[in-house]
Amino acid sequence: MKAVVFEQFSAPPTLQQLPDPTPEPHGVVVKVMANGVCRSDWHGWVGHDTDIQLPHVPGHELSGVVEAVGKDVKKWRIGDRVTVPFVGGCGTCPECHSGNHQVCDSQFQPGFTHWGSFAEYVGIHYADVNLVALPETLDFATAASLGCRFVTSFRAVVDQGKTAAGQWVAVHGCGGVGLSAVMIANAVGANVVAIDISEGALDLARQLGATATVNAAKVANVVEAVAEITRGGAHVSLDALGHPTTCFNSISNLRKRGKHVQVGLMLAENSTPAIPMSKVIAHELEILGSHGMQAHRYDAMLAMIQSGKLAPEKLIGKRINLEQSIEALMNMDKFEGAGVTVVTEF
Repeated sequence: MKAVVFEQFSAPPTLQQLPDPTPEPHGVVVKVMANGVCRSDWHGWVGHDTDIQLPHVPGHELSGVVEAVGKDVKKWRIGDRVTVPFVGGCGTCPECHSGNHQVCDSQFQPGFTHWGSFAEYVGIHYADVNLVALPETLDFATAASLGCRFVTSFRAVVDQGKTAAGQWVAVHGCGGVGLSAVMIANAVGANVVAIDISEGALDLARQLGATATVNAAKVANVVEAVAEITRGGAHVSLDALGHPTTCFNSISNLRKRGKHVQVGLMLAENSTPAIPMSKVIAHELEILGSHGMQAHRYDAMLAMIQSGKLAPEKLIGKRINLEQSIEALMNMDKFEGAGVTVVTEF
């Protein structure tokens, strides 16, 4: 198969011919039809993820068709159209038994714990637990764009933030994760304030339903700006970027008893950010994480997509081929362009 491979961290990946994967007894091999390029892939490429062993094929936002099936798999057949959460569960640990596969004790992540989907084929473990059937009406590019950013935002807004109609939601960072959160929060009836340093990203946020926007590069104090717009602070606030500044602002712009949800990854030198703990205590704030979403929760999200309440296809900014994905991956931290970049040609 053709695949993008890096043999050293932060060194340019190359397009190579590699052996096709074979399915684990409990797994399948998926022929990749579309693959999202995500900032998490960039984190892996520069060496921020200890699970990665070199040489490595990145990629965790994927959709495709089942190509081969392991002998113990019962629910899936060759030819099935599928996607998969970027965090997969084993199905047998205490966390999985409680339904929380996204924090499985033995979790696997394509593109991190094993070779991923910047390739023509990818192996998926524990298929009966983790694969998600795609509706015929959902195209592969849109399905791939759900894989990490959209589902993580869905869980952040709906399951973790428990966002209700009429509440104010602040979204710090309007990349793929943040724009997904804007759309989802708007769909459940919340009022959204989108914060970013790019006018292009903020324009797109307004198109996706943001009630108000704040350009963090142009205002003197982001927290005060959000507090003024929301008349006292956000009920739910998301750091969709993963930076000490956006994390601090997201917590600080909450109203009393508000919820902060950390969606953007905080790795390397950003892994231990300062937070306003005195305010957390005095205002009884909640600090929550959002780490992917279980396969069994996709039904709620897919139902909203099929009804037209969510339109993730609007988040796709660029479609590229596998060779072009190398440059897109290396430049992921430069925040060039708006929306989600998806590989659709292999």
